[in-house]
Amino acid sequence: MQNKKAKLKNFLILCFAFLFFILSVIPHSVSASATTNSSIEILALCGNDIKESGEECDGSDLNGQSCTTKGYTGGTLSCNANCTINTSACTSGGGGGGGGGGGGGGNAPPAVITQVTFSGRAYPLSKVSILKDGQIAITTIAGPDANFNVALSGLSAGNYNFAVFGEDSKVRRSTSFTFPVIITSGASTNVSGIFLTPTIDVDKSEVKRGDNIAIFGQSVPDGQITISINSDNEIFDTVKADKNGAYLYNFDTAPLNFGQHLTKSKAALGGAITSFGNAVSFTVGSKTVMNQPKQCQIKGDLNNDCHVNLVDFSIMAYWYKRPNPPASVDIGGFGVVDLRDFSILAYYWTG
Repeated sequence: MQNKKAKLKNFLILCFAFLFFILSVIPHSVSASATTNSSIEILALCGNDIKESGEECDGSDLNGQSCTTKGYTGGTLSCNANCTINTSACTSGGGGGGGGGGGGGGNAPPAVITQVTFSGRAYPLSKVSILKDGQIAITTIAGPDANFNVALSGLSAGNYNFAVFGEDSKVRRSTSFTFPVIITSGASTNVSGIFLTPTIDVDKSEVKRGDNIAIFGQSVPDGQITISINSDNEIFDTVKADKNGAYLYNFDTAPLNFGQHLTKSKAALGGAITSFGNAVSFTVGSKTVMNQPKQCQIKGDLNNDCHVNLVDFSIMAYWYKRPNPPASVDIGGFGVVDLRDFSILAYYWTG
């Protein structure tokens, strides 16, 4: 009992500390694990004195440009802190020098926000979550084409470990794609080329040898899906995802030995390819047992993913003291979301 009270007290302290932070990122949320080797490339790092893709210049690297190449007759071209060209010290000839001009007026460089932008492919209209040092920092929804783009700002300079995972329309999760990023104050870092692994499931927990088992999941629209089934000799086959990213493969289990087996999948599109994602198990036996739909009725599981964690905390924080909260969020039934609801959430916390 003392341990439960200590746990509750510690969590309430966490609630107070993170409440306003969570409220600030909730507007980015629209709805809601192993590591993949999906590709990641840093497109540009403003502030490293190297002009890269998407930048007009960077520090002393003006990419061969000058005031004259910009249409002026003279002067000194420079680079703004946000890696855009600054022509405030360029001259246009005539007018006799005069006046000293006060620094270019409208050409003053805009303030630069320290941020990281993440972009890549998940599943159509799926929830994509970004974790910073193990905690969910922001979520977004991928477009109908499965592409997503989300920026995380207000960061301090330092080293961070980020992770990205997706959740398909059936609440199946991808593996988490993790990577370190070094943040420089005043720099805007773009992390692109993220390609999340497909989700996967099977329709039977046990299948009679010689019968088919359905292997299915979701990936990018029109992606080429490679299915792997482990046995004495690993078996591979391919199937194409439909326009919604859904794929289905009916596998004849006749070549498999009796016992437990694993299946996993990976996706390819436009020259990009993921590694294999999560593996799911099934048994080849003398009878068929259908998989039962996941039934989770945990109090405080606000997004129905069978966990009570920071995602649910974020949802509850959004409704904190707002009028007419949904009954599913007002878990205490008090007519308003307040600290009593957070206390109940803490009791059922799974992490």
